[in-house]
Amino acid sequence: MSRTVRGANLLITGAAGGMGRMYAERAVAEGAASVVLWDRAASALARTADELGRQARGRTRVRSYVVDVAEPGAIAKAAHKVRRDLGTPDVLVNNAGIVRGNAYFWETDSGEDVRPTMLVNALAPMYVTREFLPAMIARGRPARIVNVGSAAGTLANPRMAVYAASKAALNGWSDSLRLELEQAGHRHVTVTTVTPSYIATGMFAGARGPILAPVLEPEFVVDRVWRAMLAGRPLVELPASVRLSRALRALLPTRVFDRVVGDGFGVYRSMERFTGRG
Repeated sequence: MSRTVRGANLLITGAAGGMGRMYAERAVAEGAASVVLWDRAASALARTADELGRQARGRTRVRSYVVDVAEPGAIAKAAHKVRRDLGTPDVLVNNAGIVRGNAYFWETDSGEDVRPTMLVNALAPMYVTREFLPAMIARGRPARIVNVGSAAGTLANPRMAVYAASKAALNGWSDSLRLELEQAGHRHVTVTTVTPSYIATGMFAGARGPILAPVLEPEFVVDRVWRAMLAGRPLVELPASVRLSRALRALLPTRVFDRVVGDGFGVYRSMERFTGRG
């Protein structure tokens, strides 16, 4: 893929606001042929689509679909409409995600916390990708898949056990998919897995960035992810301390890591004051 998405078709989940909207704005600014926005928040999605449409000035088709990605049936129906209306995306950004509370696992509710978190964060990207990937493979031209995981999926953290589990599942599936595509000879379709620490979008309001891992500005993350996506790079770890923590976790005995990194760097207490939204 070139240095921009000019002429490409994009689909972004969780696109009504936050970083999803930022990816869409970037696509419109670079002259994408079409930008498809998925989100469950109907009113916010409508506003975003209207504003992006005005920004596009007719150069980019902006289409929005109200989709709750926690529902596999809703994903299938919306994907059918996208294929009918605009065809298969060249770029798919699995950005939608939720996080619930800051309670210990035994204090969470299976229906209100566990199930939605696993559905949206782990299963939805698989279902969405499965809808479009066969056509991406078959047509033979460059395509990109971006899966927004989390550093939480690489490092255990109290008060976010279910979120960490959902992102560990996403991270593992995403990089395995990358390898499958390469092994099967479909190198024109690349997968980029994103594993950032806390980002200042409101989703993690109240969370404290550990030592060496300050809360990231969303504009910075979007720019890094965008450049990696265009280049087809497999992994984006932000900040650099995420990679360091992953290396130390592999090298140090568990209890030493807990004491030095988890407690010493403040990782294991970073969610104590969390008040963010889901």
